[in-house]
Amino acid sequence: MGLENMARQAKVASMQMMTISTAIKDNALKAAAKALRDNYLKIVEANKKDMEAAEKAGTSSALLDRLMLNKQRVEEMAVSAEEIVSLKDPIGEVVGGSKLANGLKLSRVRVPLGVIGVIYEARPNVTVEAASLCVKAGNAVILRGGSSANHSNKILVELISNACISAGLPQGVVQMIEDTSHQTADKFMQLDKYLDVLVPRGGNELIKAVVEKATVPVLWAAAGNCHTYVDKDANQDMAIDIAINAKCQRPGVCNAMETLLVHKDIANDFLPKATSEMKANGVKMYGDKKAQAIVSDLSKATEKDYYTEYLSLELAIRVVDSLDEAIAHINKYGTGHSEAIITDDYSSAQTFTEGVDAAAVYVNASTRFTDGGQFGMGAEIGISTQKLHVRGPMGLEALTSTKYVIYGSGQTRQ
Repeated sequence: MGLENMARQAKVASMQMMTISTAIKDNALKAAAKALRDNYLKIVEANKKDMEAAEKAGTSSALLDRLMLNKQRVEEMAVSAEEIVSLKDPIGEVVGGSKLANGLKLSRVRVPLGVIGVIYEARPNVTVEAASLCVKAGNAVILRGGSSANHSNKILVELISNACISAGLPQGVVQMIEDTSHQTADKFMQLDKYLDVLVPRGGNELIKAVVEKATVPVLWAAAGNCHTYVDKDANQDMAIDIAINAKCQRPGVCNAMETLLVHKDIANDFLPKATSEMKANGVKMYGDKKAQAIVSDLSKATEKDYYTEYLSLELAIRVVDSLDEAIAHINKYGTGHSEAIITDDYSSAQTFTEGVDAAAVYVNASTRFTDGGQFGMGAEIGISTQKLHVRGPMGLEALTSTKYVIYGSGQTRQ
């Protein structure tokens, strides 16, 4: 099916989805979860082809981890679909209202966005999460994954689409663009006649390309250059545990820490212990002059390092003179994703949370929690680092708009 015909079918499906009941949508997602479990061997076999090709292409271990599927990860995808079933359907919710002096009764009601396009890279789990969220929020979705996950995405979409249709959802509610060429991607970004919103989920290059080329409104799900700042009043043992988790637990994801900032007053004591733990976990580190003076075997950090989202076991380190300097560093080099302060001082915590410009700001916790599932949303379609119309993990409500419904009794305007 051609791209425009696919988009046209999605548009028709989105109109039908506006009146589909919650029960039918939930049954569709339950059927999709069952299909994933029943066919996990087919999914893993398809994923094996993607993994073999990626390994031959010299893909990094962190990105291979993002791509890889096994029985446990298929089960996790099925569970994520079921968790979305358990969430309240936002469609039809009245989020505001009033009665005017002339007797008109206004209600503002949640409605689906319509047709959502999702462009993403080597993350097969995104296929399931995006499809499930879009369906629950009453939308049609067209998915365009990266070439490295094409076999995996194809079988996942086939299973989900068939399950949805068998449960009573319209044809075309979940579709996938199998052609991963740049030319087709460019055409997809300009289908403003059919698409209501486009969600890019990936690195800076993907986001930049979509923002520059799209004629469809874009919801960024952008990169994460995340920081952890260890304040002079930090519990150092806790700070080390949090830093190790933020960097090492899963380094190839957008909410992993990429830069560690340390207050000068504790740097001599803290940095040797922290870097020793990082080395034990295989982390390569780059430090500024102050950090190198304390830990002599650190590689030299450059300006580029502080702008870099490594997505690997690499870490930039800087010693700062003050809380204000830490905040200024984060606001300059960060991407507005997730930032953390480790401190026992309430005033410092408040200054940090108010002064840092990011979608998620943590006090004494790892940035790794910035995730739709962890935030109680079941899943997410991405983590928005812009400010309109949503910010942070984008769950069901982010995939809706509103409309005004007005009841009268014969009023006419004079």
